[in-house]
Amino acid sequence: MQFLTTIWIFIQDQILGMKWLSLLIGEFLYSIGLDTSGKIGGSVQFFIYDVIKIVFLLCVLIFIISYIQSYFPPERTKRILGRFHGIGANILAALLGTVTPFCSCSSIPLFIGFTSAGLPLGVTFSFLISSPMVDIGSLVLLMSIFGTKVAVVYVLLGLVIAVAGGTLIEKLHLENQVEEFIRNAKQIDIPLEELTVIDRMKYAWEQVVETFKKVFPYILVGVGIGAFIHNWIPEDIIVRFLGTGNPFGVIIATIAGVPMYADIFGCIPIAEALLTKGARLGVVLSFMMGVTTLSLPSMIMLKKAIKPKLLGLFIGICTVGIIIVGYAFNAFQYLLI
Repeated sequence: MQFLTTIWIFIQDQILGMKWLSLLIGEFLYSIGLDTSGKIGGSVQFFIYDVIKIVFLLCVLIFIISYIQSYFPPERTKRILGRFHGIGANILAALLGTVTPFCSCSSIPLFIGFTSAGLPLGVTFSFLISSPMVDIGSLVLLMSIFGTKVAVVYVLLGLVIAVAGGTLIEKLHLENQVEEFIRNAKQIDIPLEELTVIDRMKYAWEQVVETFKKVFPYILVGVGIGAFIHNWIPEDIIVRFLGTGNPFGVIIATIAGVPMYADIFGCIPIAEALLTKGARLGVVLSFMMGVTTLSLPSMIMLKKAIKPKLLGLFIGICTVGIIIVGYAFNAFQYLLI
């Protein structure tokens, strides 16, 4: 058991966390006369290390997940989910959300496709909630930064929010709150037999390139903010607003994340820097969930597909769920890290 634990720590620190890269960059900067223990040198090291690490993980994860995703076009997903009913369908939809794109704006077109394919509304909302919040990318990145316990609990609680939210929406029978052009849309589905392994690999690579172009500027911004927080903002300021002494830290972090547009790759470095400076774990994860699930641009896109009553319910469910998760992580922080 000790041997397996040692192997896993090595994978978490050196493969997922790429700690060797941080040391290598530090030695390089020192060799050219830049002191990484200072504010400027530390910021440069943080920036270079996080950009390289996140971009590498981004490309690898998107390729793998996009290849898997090529097996699940809307019509096939409808056939799979059609075999399940009630909460079982919601659970399966939430799990399918883990193998989809990494931001809410990318998830909304898939949500529209599933709704047009005739899937129950609650099931499609379970997918819409889980897709940006608890994808495989978030699991791997959280493991690399916060450890296995935090990552697994985060994903499990995110799936609970997705299943509970979708189930509630289903019970309220709000199908008339979906815009008519979506309910009446015709689905065009490519037969699976037309896709060879080469086709799927080509599709996966195209998704890597397309997603990289879209999110790379936000990665740079996110890492830049993280480097600034990590090396320039005094720790007592972070602790005062987002630490143990502020019972409203989770709520503040959730609301602060909403106007931003980023995915898990863009907000991880900010979250890492906040935690290092003394922010509570629940506050940091609430901020991440707010950014990835309730970003203002994605809500504007979603408003084109559903009516205000349903949009408000979706925002309310996600907000309450995120806040509950945040306080839960705060309560059990010392058991998880």
